[in-house]
Amino acid sequence: MIDGIIVSPLKQIIDERGKVMHMLRADSPLFSNFGEIYFSIVNAGAVKAWKRHLKMTQNFAVPVGKVKFVFFDQRPSSKTGGAIDIIEIGGDNYNLIQVPPMIWYGFSGMASMPSLVANCTDMTHDPAETERADINAPFIPYKWKEIK
Repeated sequence: MIDGIIVSPLKQIIDERGKVMHMLRADSPLFSNFGEIYFSIVNAGAVKAWKRHLKMTQNFAVPVGKVKFVFFDQRPSSKTGGAIDIIEIGGDNYNLIQVPPMIWYGFSGMASMPSLVANCTDMTHDPAETERADINAPFIPYKWKEIK
């Protein structure tokens, strides 16, 4: 596991009417500050990559569908520098993934339907602290499969 990435199981309360899916509480040891919550829809087979935040910590959950996240550690002083992590989460494997600043990430829809990614960040979006790279960035040792 890349140093600083945390995967934590999330609670679901299920009954005959449906379910409640927790994500992040103010009393969780993973909570530091509230910036914003936003949602991304990723279509089946689609890839959204690559991005990293210079200051922001992100907390991802996938309440609908299934998503494959790929992370790359390019931090120069990291003990896991150069490492790739692949983590799949979704409604049937409901977890929170906390991602520290400076980690490159991308994700792909793995369900047969669109998947919903929820992201609770510790600061509001600031384009000045965001970097993007091409899906085929040569410095990231991971190749995405083509969209079907």
